[in-house]
Amino acid sequence: MGLGDKLGNAGQDGAGRAKEAAGALTGNDDLKREGKADQAAAAAKDALEDAKDAVAGAVDNLKDKFSKKD
Repeated sequence: MGLGDKLGNAGQDGAGRAKEAAGALTGNDDLKREGKADQAAAAAKDALEDAKDAVAGAVDNLKDKFSKKD
């Protein structure tokens, strides 16, 4: 995962936490739900990026194994 992706996801998570807290303070259930949804979206993006990185690493390992000459 690139640094830009991590920062963007962290920003979305932070904004979601702020929305959730503001909703809790003001009694605005819609804002609380929006905040939780933003946090869930950020977590899903992180998980997807981690999975993409794992697949890319596995592909690189396979390439290395097949390109080595014994």
